[in-house]
Amino acid sequence: MANTAIRVRLMQGASESDIRALKAWLEREQKLEALRNSGELEVQERAGAQDGSASPMGAGLEITLVLIGAVSPKLFDVVFEQVESGVRAWRENRRAVERGEPPEAEVTADSDGR
Repeated sequence: MANTAIRVRLMQGASESDIRALKAWLEREQKLEALRNSGELEVQERAGAQDGSASPMGAGLEITLVLIGAVSPKLFDVVFEQVESGVRAWRENRRAVERGEPPEAEVTADSDGR
């Protein structure tokens, strides 16, 4: 089965405001915004998976980007790269405008985001 979702988790020390800010940032990324506007991409905030890799003090939320309909591997790769780039840009921006180091982020592919 082709990948249809991308999961973004912020690690130790992430707050709910970090999750909301990153979600808003990704929604404004030009390529991702175009896919959202056409109905081909949904950006969702969800309870995070409890696999022990996140801090117990963390927000417990993650962002899931779900591609809707038939997804070519090439489109998935483009979206995945855009998400990774957007996360890096958000971390750089947060570092510039807020105190302290931004939380580390993990971007992974999922076969089904629903």
